[in-house]
Amino acid sequence: MIRNYFKTAWRNLTRNKLYSVINIAGLAFALAAFWLIALFVADELSYDRYHEKSDRIFRLVSHGKWEGGNFDITGTSGPTAAALKKDYPEVEQTVRLDAEGGGLISYGEKRLKVDDIFFADSSFFSVFSFRFLAGNAVTSLLKPQSIVLTKELAINLFGSVSAALNKTVYFQNSIPNVVRGVIDNVPGNSHFTFRAIRSFPAGFRADWSNFYLYTYVVLKSKEDGIALQQKLPAFVKKYLYSKGLDIKYSLELQPLTSIHLHSNVSYELGVNRNMKFIYIFSVIGFLILAIALINYINLTTARAAVRLREVAIRKVIGSGRKDLIYLFLAETVLFTIGAALLSLILAAVFMPVFNQLTGKNIQILYYFRSLQLITILLFSLTLGIIGGLYPALFLSGFKTVPALKNQMGKQSVQQLFRKCLVVFQFTITVIMIAATLVIYCQLHFMEKKDLGFDKNQVLTFHLDNEQARMRSSELRNALLTNSAVEAVAFAGNPIGNNNIGMGAFNVERPDGAIDQNITLAYGLLIDAHYIPAMRIHMQQGRNFNESLLTDSSAVLINDAFAKKMGWANAIGKKIQTGQDTMGKALIKTVIGVTNDFHIYSLQHKIEPMVMQLPSTPMDKDNVYVRVGPQNIGQTVRFIENIFKKFDPAAPMEYQFLDKNFKKQYESEEKQGQVLLVFTLLTIGIACLGLFGLITFTTGQRVKEIGIRKVLGASTIGLVRLLSTDLLKLILFSLLMAIPVAWYVMRIWLQDFAYRIHISWWMFAVSGTLALIIAGFTLSFQAVKAAMAKPVKALKNE
Repeated sequence: MIRNYFKTAWRNLTRNKLYSVINIAGLAFALAAFWLIALFVADELSYDRYHEKSDRIFRLVSHGKWEGGNFDITGTSGPTAAALKKDYPEVEQTVRLDAEGGGLISYGEKRLKVDDIFFADSSFFSVFSFRFLAGNAVTSLLKPQSIVLTKELAINLFGSVSAALNKTVYFQNSIPNVVRGVIDNVPGNSHFTFRAIRSFPAGFRADWSNFYLYTYVVLKSKEDGIALQQKLPAFVKKYLYSKGLDIKYSLELQPLTSIHLHSNVSYELGVNRNMKFIYIFSVIGFLILAIALINYINLTTARAAVRLREVAIRKVIGSGRKDLIYLFLAETVLFTIGAALLSLILAAVFMPVFNQLTGKNIQILYYFRSLQLITILLFSLTLGIIGGLYPALFLSGFKTVPALKNQMGKQSVQQLFRKCLVVFQFTITVIMIAATLVIYCQLHFMEKKDLGFDKNQVLTFHLDNEQARMRSSELRNALLTNSAVEAVAFAGNPIGNNNIGMGAFNVERPDGAIDQNITLAYGLLIDAHYIPAMRIHMQQGRNFNESLLTDSSAVLINDAFAKKMGWANAIGKKIQTGQDTMGKALIKTVIGVTNDFHIYSLQHKIEPMVMQLPSTPMDKDNVYVRVGPQNIGQTVRFIENIFKKFDPAAPMEYQFLDKNFKKQYESEEKQGQVLLVFTLLTIGIACLGLFGLITFTTGQRVKEIGIRKVLGASTIGLVRLLSTDLLKLILFSLLMAIPVAWYVMRIWLQDFAYRIHISWWMFAVSGTLALIIAGFTLSFQAVKAAMAKPVKALKNE
């Protein structure tokens, strides 16, 4: 009997080729999109779970609050790890990381610039699980000046893994490190990656006042996390408030496996995502599937009139309703299995494009194994049953005698249901169009917004060589010999990388004394050429002048700092920037106020900032070069040649500031690109359904169309007759979609400190676009039917 059901279903599928193609194609593309999204979500949820102790590893992060400001950072003070292990028996192991372990690494004649290297405690490989290809995990970092390389770096330096062990590599300033081990490359689903781990230098010390080390703890049980979190306020009081910390400070334990999707603090070691994005992505996947199933339900129930007599005859010869339900479900399952097989091929074909859009490296064959394929088959069967249940119940429910007369009876409920499905389809379509438009408007806003300085044609690079820093004036003069080089400046950090630290400052009170309450602000070291080179506007006072010795005791502040202090005239105000080596307070005078300019991406609000001259040439490690718009490639080659004269051993790695800032929006840009692709797919699937409906409608009204043409009906009138009802449903979809799209995108925009306002024209454009696409889809088939010759139409009927 089952074999007969599928044989009959196959005959029906091949007999009605157009509807079969529409259903299978729509469902196949929807399933392919769903598989890709499912693989993406699975990869995102797998971050850091490969570590053996992943459920017991926690990261400490710092939170600080004070009147008018706050910070949330990954950094903790150096002694925190040891104190936690000493005071709390539930702490099994701790490890600290310092991100400043990279630089120029050399072996023999080979020179590599490797920035992603960490200093770490010897317990690093006891906390985190990495496969050793050579060396011993326990002893590899016990000795100072030891290093463990990843497979990739070992091959780059030595040609093979086996050749690397016990060799000595050198960092800048001729610091030797002995290779004690080689591990496999760090998996991509890690919240931080690296190419090497170094042991801390001998005699390394860190105090309680500097929060820059990354601290991880392994607990004896994952349930101990809640109990330890409750004890941390007492820990802060004992070790930090007793050291003079006068802000509201707290420590938080973050489960390792939640960092990638749930952490939102500064100075992350890698690029995190937001769990909201995963939810949105998942919902999009299910909505695309739902739209494809709606197509099937609509087309199948709309074609009920064609199968009336078939249903009646089957009932007359003894088929019960249950048999008919099985028959129609068999058709649906056959459709779904065919679509599922095609979808796997489509997913494999589009996976490289999907990886490029999302920045992933997902290998589809890794997931499509026997167990996964069985799961996919079961899911497809379940989907087929869900999608086919209503059409099966609907088609099997016709009464025998009216069906023999080709009478369907009253279908008002079924028609209303089909209309609701069409409205749902296009409501989702319009929401996705509107969301895509808002995302691209926000991205355009961020790229074009005035950042408070001129970011165009500014090239930056880092000076690793200390001798080159000592000759910074010579380097500047050498670069300026080329007329294409307009300005050269030095600073302590590159901006646009979201990694400039905050400092603690004490400011002058109205009575002239220095307030002992700490004011936190970003600190930036710049030379006297920085302000004009970046074309930053001075609002008050003057810029630095390196020929004036007194400017070593001067500072510039930005407008945000002046406003925070309530200074209408900031010139002459005193700021304590720290203490000298003798413990004496360093009091500096404000000589100028700059306009506010962005040092971070637009997700971050402009915060108060203090700018000082570098105290030594060692602080002039970042070079900013403004170049002319002509022959940029030739100018860059000139800069590289000059760089080689000052540092012949190191490769010059440069960035342009505009690209630096644009890189901060890669996540949002990829979101927009992915959403655009799935929006186009949703539109395509929805239009396939509309095309099928209008094709069937015109096919059922061939005789009516012929008679109307004989009686003088125009082509435009017939097109209007055939498509008006469906266009009304799409107009209603617009009214449903607009408030939902507005609410969803309003939430998305809240992640940006500087954002666009959602305007009415965005929804007008989205709605108009949806109407044009739907109208074109409907008109194509309606015009074809309306232009047919009346005689031919009547003969066909």
